[in-house]
Amino acid sequence: MRTFKKSLSLFDLPFISSRFSKKKMLFRIHREGYSLLAISAIVLIGLNYAIFQLLPIAFWPLLILSVILYGIILQFFRNPVRSIAVTDNHLVYAPADGKVCVIEETVENEYFKDKRLQVSIFMSPFNVHVNRNPVSGKVQYFRYHKGKYLVAWHPKSSTENERTTVVYGMGNAEILMRQIAGALAKRIKWYIGEGQEVQQGGEMGFIKFGSRVDLYLPLDAKVEVKMDEMVKGNKTVIARL
Repeated sequence: MRTFKKSLSLFDLPFISSRFSKKKMLFRIHREGYSLLAISAIVLIGLNYAIFQLLPIAFWPLLILSVILYGIILQFFRNPVRSIAVTDNHLVYAPADGKVCVIEETVENEYFKDKRLQVSIFMSPFNVHVNRNPVSGKVQYFRYHKGKYLVAWHPKSSTENERTTVVYGMGNAEILMRQIAGALAKRIKWYIGEGQEVQQGGEMGFIKFGSRVDLYLPLDAKVEVKMDEMVKGNKTVIARL
């Protein structure tokens, strides 16, 4: 954020500062979208200018379509401000926005190699695509796997698609989170590494254009969501440990 000299900044006045701090950054664009949004803007402006010069009758329909298209791309990269209501490692918060598509006991074969309680969230192209830490703790294990691009709700997507696996250690318990690329999602980004201490609710990654996130919890975890429920990252409690 740009730093202003104190003599020139109105936000140093207490009554303005307090009001601004409550309202600032209600809508943000994620940094993963900066380059694509800039390129898209240049291409669309150039295309519209060319049509205006060569075929004026088509200019307004194309302009309207361009604005709609750019708006769709823009919403893919929105990054709303989300704060944790109560920071508590007995609560597992949703790491992503989307719809709960799996709640079941299953064997997790990569790290635990035993039965776990799986809760999966499907992120459509219209959901927020920021991924967040569901708990605080130490990253005990991290792996990136290349793979296929099956639709995110396919049962085999968890083991065959491009994905990352993150295990959070919380002293007396561990949970596993998996970012999974879908048919449209061709790029997974992550901002954490093995051995790193992370905070509940902090940004841990981003998946472009549609995807899925799996959580593997202890069998005695109490699930607080239902199938097909819409959840929000940092807002919805997925389970209690």
